Amino acid sequence: QLQASGGGLVQAGGSLRLSCAASGRIFSRYNMAWFRQAPGKERDFVAAFRTNGATYYADSVKGRFTISREGTKNTVHLQMNSLKPEDTAVYYCAATQTAHTAGYLATQIAYDYWGQGTLVTVSS
Repeated sequence: QLQASGGGLVQAGGSLRLSCAASGRIFSRYNMAWFRQAPGKERDFVAAFRTNGATYYADSVKGRFTISREGTKNTVHLQMNSLKPEDTAVYYCAATQTAHTAGYLATQIAYDYWGQGTLVTVSS
């Protein structure tokens, strides 16, 4: 079970830190990711954290967002800096135990478990 939190309203240029708390399984063995869905658009990949520590980012967030894992607390964070209005979306965390390729980890079908989403609104 995944529980996302940390969303809110922020001005452009500001920062937010999202958290995804996992329970019920040893999620340190899972690849974790964040996706987002803007109003009227499809759900898109944002960032992924592989069990070996490798990280992957969508081009649109590289250099601004950082995904990290807090292993002892079974929590994954998404630090979002220099936010832009186009970052406005519902952000979802996801997890999979399967050792997918980096490219496949950027797809929704790679993930077995999903959180409920947290809304991020960036005002201009």
